[in-house]
Amino acid sequence: MTLRAVQWSTGTIGLRSLRAVLDHPHLRLTGVHVHSPAKSGLDAGELCGSGPTGITATTELDDILALSPDCVLYMPHTPDPDDLCALLASGANVVTTTGGFHHPPSMDPAFRERVEDACKRGGASLHSTGSSPGFITEAVPLVLASLQRRLTKLTIHEYADLSQRPSPGLLFDVMGFGRPATTGYDEHRLAHLTSSFGPSLRLVADALGLPLDELRASGQLAMAARESRIAAGTLDAGTVAAQRTTVTGFHDGRPLLEFNSTWYCTTGLSPAWELRPTGWRVTVDGDTPLDVDLNFPVPLDRLADVSPGYTAHRAVNAVPAVCAAPPGIRTTVDLPLFTAALG
Repeated sequence: MTLRAVQWSTGTIGLRSLRAVLDHPHLRLTGVHVHSPAKSGLDAGELCGSGPTGITATTELDDILALSPDCVLYMPHTPDPDDLCALLASGANVVTTTGGFHHPPSMDPAFRERVEDACKRGGASLHSTGSSPGFITEAVPLVLASLQRRLTKLTIHEYADLSQRPSPGLLFDVMGFGRPATTGYDEHRLAHLTSSFGPSLRLVADALGLPLDELRASGQLAMAARESRIAAGTLDAGTVAAQRTTVTGFHDGRPLLEFNSTWYCTTGLSPAWELRPTGWRVTVDGDTPLDVDLNFPVPLDRLADVSPGYTAHRAVNAVPAVCAAPPGIRTTVDLPLFTAALG
């Protein structure tokens, strides 16, 4: 069966998703929604660098609703509740990488009720996924936990080497690298990562029958031990060169699940940290202990071109399962194990 799909937003992740939809054997692109008037009217193929498709982009919600798609790959920077609920109420299933829906009990109650009502009226399903949160915070831990009969602690480590990322605005202005040590850890960033990854930890804990009592978050900084030249510019000695955020979920007063994110611009740090290449490591302390590495075997200067696929492709591969699911907000636990249709 071929499903009619719409790509909503064409940023970095959205463009990779659009290209994947065009290549998918069981999806047919029927529309593209963009936010920039400059993109309106452009062919979908022109937007993502493939051949002409005959599908032109629009900025209008009504144009998308008129297409009656089976699914919308909804990928704006932040969700618009009015647009999202209109899509669901129209009968369009939604797969999104915006987050916010990984653990429904963690959502704002009023927003959750509004979204669930829209799903009910349209007979539609909504699912949040991606690489992180999503794949590494839910799908992988649940599979590894399937080997356990006693779990002491499961920890997800995420590493990102940003030394070859040519984005000074992102690294210096947004993320705070290169700032003096006196600035301390960015509390807004700490709160953001807690709200992003905390729901995944709660979802996994609930699925294992070990609900979390609380979440605690902390942040650490390491400084450049010496002046370092990176693709985005220069890090002066003594300025922020690495950031580590830890979100820990506690059950019965002890740490049970943990997400640990380490982003760094140089390996010459003070104090020295144990660093790994860009990728993930998951450690399981239980009656069948595990230590699993998932590295990205891509040169750092090509990583920005490859990495969007880690988020976009899982969302595209989820479409058939989400379309087949009962109406409502559907989590990783609710959906069956889905696979990629590659031919």
